[in-house]
Amino acid sequence: MAITAAQVKELREMTGAGMMDAKKALTENDGDMTAAVDWLRTKGLAKAAKKSGRTAAEGLVAVKVDGGTGVAVEVNAETDFVAKNAEFQEMVGQIADAAVGVDSVEALADAEAGGKKVSELITDKIAKIGENMTLRRMAKLSGGQVVSYVHNAATDGMGNIGVLVALSGENEAFGRQVAMHIAAVNPASLSEADLDPAVVEKERQVQIDIARESGKPEQVIEKMIEGRMKKFLAEVTLLGQAFVIDPDKTVAQAAKDAGVEITGYVRMQVGEGIEKEKEDFAAEVAKAAQG
Repeated sequence: MAITAAQVKELREMTGAGMMDAKKALTENDGDMTAAVDWLRTKGLAKAAKKSGRTAAEGLVAVKVDGGTGVAVEVNAETDFVAKNAEFQEMVGQIADAAVGVDSVEALADAEAGGKKVSELITDKIAKIGENMTLRRMAKLSGGQVVSYVHNAATDGMGNIGVLVALSGENEAFGRQVAMHIAAVNPASLSEADLDPAVVEKERQVQIDIARESGKPEQVIEKMIEGRMKKFLAEVTLLGQAFVIDPDKTVAQAAKDAGVEITGYVRMQVGEGIEKEKEDFAAEVAKAAQG
């Protein structure tokens, strides 16, 4: 029988199992919810499910480049102790290798790594290491040349921030400089054309309100807004920003001088957007010791 998304959601909420595990449990048991719960338990997923409610906001971002294609993946754990664990690092590296051959995080969860599905590999590590872990996201980038950079590297190819830069030509040294710039400055988009219109409109409204507070004539206000929006767009778009390596040039000008065009980028940082639970260091150590 066909398994619906609602059934998968219900089973995940009941057990804390991963999406792919929940779907497989329902498929193997013809949609019978009770039998699917038992199936998850017998497959050793119960222990992992108990931990699934914990916030996993630490971990690693890994980058992998294969020819003109690069991938970045984020795998989370509960504490930064696990990010330093060799077994965890090995698993993240295997997942990054598998990511080269897929196009979505859902497909990656179902892909093979280390002799088993990525979702199963993570579940096994949860049971062994004793912390909740999640495959949170992946991003893929293609270009004439793709250059990677890792900031605060824990080991080769993975760390706290992973960056990929796609170039139209080949200039690895320059590509790495741009990747370092992106890691440090965190632009909102490549260019104005790629910037979320809602972000632009929100800033415009803010600038309108500020300008009108000045009490100046409307035509003066319009010029003020135009100038401030131009400055805003230069500050938040990669190509418009002052290049950290040579602040007298924009990134776009530096790329032109280097004989290449920047066609895309990915910046991924561990835990960004996750609301972390506040916990003191002693409590964190105690929890890690308890498993």
